[in-house]
Amino acid sequence: MHFSANHIIKKITFYHNNSSYSNHLNIAYGIDKNFFLGCTVSISSILIFNPELNFSFHIFTNHLPCYLEKNLKLLSEKYKTNITLYLVDDINLSILPTTKNWTIATYFRFIIADFFYQKIDKIIYIDADIICIGSLEELFTLTFEENIAYVVTDKDAIWWNKCAIRLDESKLSKGYFNAGFLLINLNLWHEYNINSKAFELLSDNDKSKKFTHLDQDVLNLLLIEKVKYLDKKYNQQVSINYELKYKNKNTPYSPNLDQAILIHYIGPTKPWHKWASNYKCAQYFINAKQQSPLKSMPLLSATTSTQMRYCSKHKILQKKYFSGIICNIIYCIKKLTKH
Repeated sequence: MHFSANHIIKKITFYHNNSSYSNHLNIAYGIDKNFFLGCTVSISSILIFNPELNFSFHIFTNHLPCYLEKNLKLLSEKYKTNITLYLVDDINLSILPTTKNWTIATYFRFIIADFFYQKIDKIIYIDADIICIGSLEELFTLTFEENIAYVVTDKDAIWWNKCAIRLDESKLSKGYFNAGFLLINLNLWHEYNINSKAFELLSDNDKSKKFTHLDQDVLNLLLIEKVKYLDKKYNQQVSINYELKYKNKNTPYSPNLDQAILIHYIGPTKPWHKWASNYKCAQYFINAKQQSPLKSMPLLSATTSTQMRYCSKHKILQKKYFSGIICNIIYCIKKLTKH
């Protein structure tokens, strides 16, 4: 058992430009049902800010509702762009570790790398909670030399050192990257057997206990000294839950996004959640949604206990006390019924 393109059981393509993949910048997503809205708006944002560039988008998912196909068809028609859906059979991946923040879909990036090997030379994998607000033209012309991927560092040197200690690899103190953006050299990825090595590490119960960030930890270990770092503007992290953190500092949360090209909404609260849409940092997502064929699609309400917990906190921060208390009651009920 390993990560393989054989996991693809259905493929649906919306073509409006039939030229070769090689003439386009190929961008792939690996998502589950929780990221459908995020993914479609992410694609919209790239097309809005890069009208003169050619892209082919590839979405790998384990769930395929009719409304997703309908909206992607609308998106493809409006922007005359290529979008392909791939239905993934994820049953054989169920032995791999997951968390409440990282589902099986996090491993689809490995299937993506296998699927496109020998079809194209490179592909960008990005998380579906990333929004584009600038030009991606530079990414068309980057050369890899002997590197397997272009990446962007995660957080700061203090965090890198913590990761180096946790993963028992001193070299990570010089740089630990966020796997939400990967520009992959598919030939070298295959040559270094990254998929098989990753599966081996993730399947080892003793080793996987160290992995708090699952495939991101694994990729950092496997790609040591085989990556080139891009500017933070290609994976500028924003956490909407920092709005809660900063409320006690008497200063609003205001990340510096002046130079950002790709904004990455990390953490459990996303800009497509109803309780997050009023914040300044969420407006990049809201603006892209409003300009897309998805503008009438409603933002998502809280459903899980984790979402209810954060919804409650944000509602109270926004002085919507009654709805905040109701969410907290529902959160407590959900927690109790789990036990």
